[in-house]
Amino acid sequence: MAASKTITVEQIGSPIRRPAKQRQTLIGLGLNKMRRRRTLEDTPAVRGMVESISHLVRIVEDKA
Repeated sequence: MAASKTITVEQIGSPIRRPAKQRQTLIGLGLNKMRRRRTLEDTPAVRGMVESISHLVRIVEDKA
């Protein structure tokens, strides 16, 4: 079984005073507090979610 590609996403913006859809997208990615990180599968769905809230999250480049 081949290892799936992953991306690490870190929340850098607050969901306070943001539209409900953006807050729900953060929750869908497993984020809800500042500086929290999640490692997720690199799929088109995840990339789309990250792109839709790109002002609230960033992709972390891990040196492995």
